[in-house]
Amino acid sequence: MQSDNGQPASDTSLAGKTAIITGGSRGIGMAIAKRLAASGAHIMILGSNAEHLAQAKASIAGTVATHAADLRTLAGCESAFAAFQSHYEKCDIFVHSAGATKGGVFPAQPDDDFIDGFALKFHAGVRLSRLFWPMLKAAHGTAIMIIGGASRTPDASFMVGGAVNAALANYTKALAGQGNMDDVNVNWINPGQTETERLQMLLETRARDEGKTVDDVRAERMQGEGIRRLGQPDDVASLVHYLCQDEARHIQGTGISVDGGATKGYF
Repeated sequence: MQSDNGQPASDTSLAGKTAIITGGSRGIGMAIAKRLAASGAHIMILGSNAEHLAQAKASIAGTVATHAADLRTLAGCESAFAAFQSHYEKCDIFVHSAGATKGGVFPAQPDDDFIDGFALKFHAGVRLSRLFWPMLKAAHGTAIMIIGGASRTPDASFMVGGAVNAALANYTKALAGQGNMDDVNVNWINPGQTETERLQMLLETRARDEGKTVDDVRAERMQGEGIRRLGQPDDVASLVHYLCQDEARHIQGTGISVDGGATKGYF
């Protein structure tokens, strides 16, 4: 449900909660930030570009803090955690949405693409969840990883993303076991093709590699996956919002696809 200005209709379901969202300045991460803030949560969004973060903050109604850091590094993750602590005394919700793995064609794709992909999405997810875990445990909180359908459906043209996603999904499932002991809800979401700047970049890469137009690649992917439309960031944000509610508390250690039925397996 939306208000007249196009923002999610305000509610109080997350009033008094605090949330950290990585990758919160654009795309799915920003949609999540808007949805949680509209429900009353006090949030901090993380990103690498201070200007993009400032623009995102200006578009979000509510209490919003920002911090720019290179989450590929341990120092960047530690600075983000320190910044959060300087604003908020507790953390109820941790959402890791950062990640920019690159498409490419084997065997030409270099080591650097793999190393960079794991650094931002996998290692940052591990490091930040470790740093925030004591706060999440104290708050009986919620941790959600935004991963991707490539974790279940390997693609020869998206080896980096598939490998990183699979590793993070495995880690998150294991983390949910710790969550059962510490009363922290842990789940992950696998978005399908979602209309963001990142999708456009991936389409352009594949079009270049295959000698096709971007429109041709887009149409082929939609037809090949049998989906009715591309996803929207709000599709994922709505599910994140639900998973932060008390009524979702028994959903634990689960990966949920938001892809219009693109994933054909049943588990």
